[in-house]
Amino acid sequence: MIDSPYLVKPGKKVALSKVPTDDRGDFKDKEDATVELEKLLKRFDALQEVMYAEGKHALLIVFQAMDAGGKDGAIEMVFSGINPQGCQVQSFKVPTPLEKSHDFLWRVHAVAPPKGMIGIFNRSHYESVLVERVKDLVPQKVWKQRYARICEFEQLLADEGTVILKFYLHISKDEQKQRLQARLDDPRKNWKFNPGDLLERENWDAYQEAYEDALNKCSTAYAPWFIVPSDRKWFRNWVITDTIVKVLEGLDMKFPPPIADLQKLVIT
Repeated sequence: MIDSPYLVKPGKKVALSKVPTDDRGDFKDKEDATVELEKLLKRFDALQEVMYAEGKHALLIVFQAMDAGGKDGAIEMVFSGINPQGCQVQSFKVPTPLEKSHDFLWRVHAVAPPKGMIGIFNRSHYESVLVERVKDLVPQKVWKQRYARICEFEQLLADEGTVILKFYLHISKDEQKQRLQARLDDPRKNWKFNPGDLLERENWDAYQEAYEDALNKCSTAYAPWFIVPSDRKWFRNWVITDTIVKVLEGLDMKFPPPIADLQKLVIT
């Protein structure tokens, strides 16, 4: 596990109301961070190539956030420079009738990334202890048991070679208001606006409480949570990319050796 100021340390409780959403780290402004972000994106691309070639590890990236928290934007930027052949994105909508007929992790396990690949979850299995909890879609005795099941599931993936990084994109309620308003004001963004988001906004406090429980109960050494200050999109992108690069560098990956003595081969 890397040392990061944004890591939710296992066993240590966090209160989201006390975590700043507008942090900028050591950067003065967006321009100051741009050069560093570009270097990280290039390094990420190089590390992905080695991971794909070596085929010993899978990387699972989980994104969770309040509505308008920036999941789509983070995915678009952070993974913009890597080879799309080694990356797959999964979005978890309302479960289908088939998915509902199985356990809550069935549809998630089916799309976990294979070795050599990066899997990106835009929302995830955590919806089962977030929206299903807040909206009373399942009884309390059901969702309370799910934290343990989630940890066991992530332990299984980790034991089989999957590196798991989970990012909660932390925005303020005021920032969410501005982003939702921007979707209304810009005709090009109208398609993003869902009136249901306003109803969800009324449950802000309940969601914050649900997120705190998920972060506190399910941040582990093998599947850590990171709370990413996300009011500033550029800083959000830097934190995520920096975290991924540091973790991948720690795997000490290498290109596999050639399958034959290539020096003796002659191409005619």
